[in-house]
Order: sequence, then C-alpha cells, then structure tokens
Amino acid sequence: MLAAENGALNGAKVGGMADVIRDLPHALYPYGVCADIAMPSYGFLHRELTVNQQTMVKVSFYGQPHWVTLHQCVHPQLPEVNLYLFDHPLFDDGGNVYTLGQSDRPFADDANKFALFCASVATALAQQTIALPDHLHLHDWHCGVMALLRAYSPEHQILQRIPSTITIHNLAIQGTRPLNNEHSSLQSWFPQLYRHLSDEAINHICDRRYLNCFNPLRAAIVLSDKVHLVSPNYAKEVLQPSDAQRGLYGGEGLEEDLQVKQQHQQLFGILNGCQYERTSPSSRKLSARKALEQGGLDTMALLLSQAENALQRWMVNHPYLRSVDQIALVTIARLNRALGDSIEPRTILTSVGRLTDQKVKILLHQDDKGISTLAHLLARLEQCSPRGVLVLLGSGDSEIEQALAKLASCNHNFLFLNGFDLSLSQALYDEGSLFIMPSSFEPCGISQMLAMRAGQPCLVHGVGGLRDTVNDEENGFVFFGDSIAEQASEMLRRFDALLPKMATAEWQAICDNAKAKRFDWSRSAKAYCEQLYQFAT
Repeated sequence: MLAAENGALNGAKVGGMADVIRDLPHALYPYGVCADIAMPSYGFLHRELTVNQQTMVKVSFYGQPHWVTLHQCVHPQLPEVNLYLFDHPLFDDGGNVYTLGQSDRPFADDANKFALFCASVATALAQQTIALPDHLHLHDWHCGVMALLRAYSPEHQILQRIPSTITIHNLAIQGTRPLNNEHSSLQSWFPQLYRHLSDEAINHICDRRYLNCFNPLRAAIVLSDKVHLVSPNYAKEVLQPSDAQRGLYGGEGLEEDLQVKQQHQQLFGILNGCQYERTSPSSRKLSARKALEQGGLDTMALLLSQAENALQRWMVNHPYLRSVDQIALVTIARLNRALGDSIEPRTILTSVGRLTDQKVKILLHQDDKGISTLAHLLARLEQCSPRGVLVLLGSGDSEIEQALAKLASCNHNFLFLNGFDLSLSQALYDEGSLFIMPSSFEPCGISQMLAMRAGQPCLVHGVGGLRDTVNDEENGFVFFGDSIAEQASEMLRRFDALLPKMATAEWQAICDNAKAKRFDWSRSAKAYCEQLYQFAT
C-alpha cells in the first residue's frame, strides 16, 4: 500500500484515510495477507520506530539524480508487516503531513512531494530494493504518479506485472497541477518521460475540465486495474455529475471515467470498518438521574472540564488568547454556573469534524431572511430543551471558523471549540445525546460510526457512507433534499420530529440499536481480498 497517512504512527494522521491505513492491515492479517505500507517519513516518522535496514535509492526527478533514504521498519503491532518510510528534504515540512499551499498555486508543494515519493517507491520496486508484491494498492491522489510511472515509464515497466487498485477516500480533492511550464508540473518532474508521452497517454492523465493540467487522481482511476470507493452508496453517487449550486455532489468531473470502470466491472464500493472493544454492548442511560443516584457526576460537568483542559492545551501554543477561545471560556463559565444540582435530563448535541464546506455547508446555509440553519437549530433546541447545548469541536477553513465563532458569541447554548483534542472528541462521542453530521457529501465517514459505537444516535444527511450506516428511526435519523435549501429545511424538520422522542423508551431503543450496530473490518477485509485483490480466503 502507498498512502500519505497512517494512524498507527504518531503525527501521521490528518483525516479518515489514516484510520483505514491503521486498521486495514490488522483486518487483512487473519486472511494471510501482509499489507506492507510505503509512505513519506516527513522528516520524523522513522525516528519514532526501530529501523531494521536503511538504503539509499537513486531517483531521477527534475531531470537530475536525487538520493532518497529508505528506512525499512517493522510494523508496531504486526511483526510480519513492513513499513517503508522514504526520507528526503522535500518531504520535511517541520512535522506536517501536508503543506499549506498558496491560493494561486493549489497543491503545488504537496504535488512535488508526492511525485518524488511515488518515483522513489517505483524505483525501489523496479530495482527490487523492495521485493515485488502480489498487489499494489494506492490511496487517493497522492499516489497518482505511481499509476503513471507503472503505465508509461520504461524504467518501471516491471511494475506492469503487478495488478493495482486505487482507493478513493475523497473524490473532491484531486491534486491537479499543470502539465508543463511550471516548476510544479509533470514536465518539470519527469522531463524525459514527458517528451515521449503519446497523445493518447496525455488524454488519459489530463484533467477533463482543464486540458492543460495533469490530474493525478484521474490518472490513477484510468490506469489502475480496480477502483474502490469507501462505501457502496458513494460508489453509485460518483457515477453522476456534481451540481454544487444545488448542493449535489457526485463524480466531480471524473464521472465518465468511473462509468467506464463500472461498465468493465472494475468499480467497487466496500464500506470502511470501525474498531470495537471486545465487550458486550451496554444500555445507554436515559438521563443523569441514575448516575447521580450511584454517586456519579453530571455528564455536562465532565464535558466542560474536558473542554477547559483542551483549551488550556491549545492556548499554550499561541502567543495570545484567540477571541474564539475567549468566547468558549465565557460559555463554559456560564454553563458551569447553570449546572446546580438539577437531575433533569439534559440534551447535549455534539459534532466533531474538519471545518470544510463538505461538513458544514448545510449548517451555515442562510434562508431568505439571512438566518442560518444552525441558528434555527439552536433556537429550536432552546425552545424544547432550555438546558440543552450544542458542543461543536473542529478546525479548518478560517472563514468557517469565524462564522461559527460569531454564532457562538450570540447563542448561549452553543459551545464552539476551535481545535482538535482526542480525549475531548471521545468524551463527546461517549456522552452526547445526539450527534449532528449534515455533510453535503460523505465518502464513508468515521465520526458517525464512533458516535454509534458509544450508543449516541446521529442525525445525518442521507449521502454516501452516512446512508449506508444510519437507518432512519432505527439507529438514527436521516434527512434528504434535492437542493441545499431543501436539505436545510429537511434537516430542521427531522430535528423537530426527534426532539419529543428524547428520554423515552423509544429513544432508548434507538440508542441501543446504534450501540449494537457493527461495521466490522473483518467483513470489509474479506471483500478486499475477494473483490479487489482476488486472493483466495
């Protein structure tokens, strides 16, 4: 496997791909499959592990020889699985996996980094510094150059013997760069190869919307033997064109290529899994009363304490107190004062995720009066549950952060925590009443699985993996809509309908069903072996 992230290594996780690369090797192992993983070291990952062997790989890049260090390490939990960490100054961005690029040159720095990484892996395999595997599994656009070299580079021709799969974790991010006349371009990276590419080859790897650009994700789709989407429903959605104005997301310009793969029975939708403890699911309590009677603490008090701890950890890394953190501290103080000794049920809405258009576009959509969906939801929460609160944990787009901070400043029942903290996120999954996840599109999603694992039902937009995991009125709640305005309206309608169910026997049954649901990695790994790799199981 070639990937940009790996949740098994400290500092190598950014998004959901890292969870897959962490968990999938464990799930494949019982089927007799050792999934070795190749990724950049980013200047630090190899220092975290025991290096068994260190080799220098001579790679042709920018028309010159580059020496890349290959660290071969043993997987921290699987002794027969190798980690191949490639180290080069171009990969080192001060401990960051991805580089914050310039708006006028999107993906430029990361495209350079991952192009060299792919060339390094391809060269190490072609020279058999790394033993040739039975299958090559690429993940997202970062590995598109590997598919290109496998298909067209004479010095890597041996790789054509190895069948390959591309897994698409997020079709919206494609890593597009110019074909030529730019430092971060295909021509600059591989000048000799570029000169000999035929018109047909260029047609296979160029961006369909910008014909003078190289699209690494499209190259991986067209040139790989199998294409895998991370949920069955998402594998259907990507066959349709996107219409962002209407809030509908599909193939993002690559639907025709994906349709061709489907026609040749080379496109598969296999749902990601989730890790579970080896204990039987327990029933969720209806309210704080039982915990108080048994000497426990109010759930809200525990969450507020976790939030304060997270804020302190974040503030250490800033030379000044951010206004968004000050607003959060004021909200926490107000909520603490209101705790008292009441044992009435408390509604705690939760949300955890990256702050991108994908995740919050529906929440921030404004109606004809300029009022956002989120503002409407908070007003409804106040009316139905005066002691209720929405706790949202996340960071990302600065404009989205600013919009959420403004809403938090004028809504006493909205606690916006602008950052990420693992222990706080787990507390929100464990203690929330209802998880809010209205993604405009969602290839698979892990947050809804983590919330359900803890017995917290979810309110989700019925797209992608959310539709495959949440069953309306059974283990959660689902809304739909053929436009963003309709999606916002339907979300609020579903929220209105579910509020009266809270703290009832019907709600308890939904909580129990959510907790009992299993998205088993073993089942998914079996499908990988049979459908993608065609290994006997």
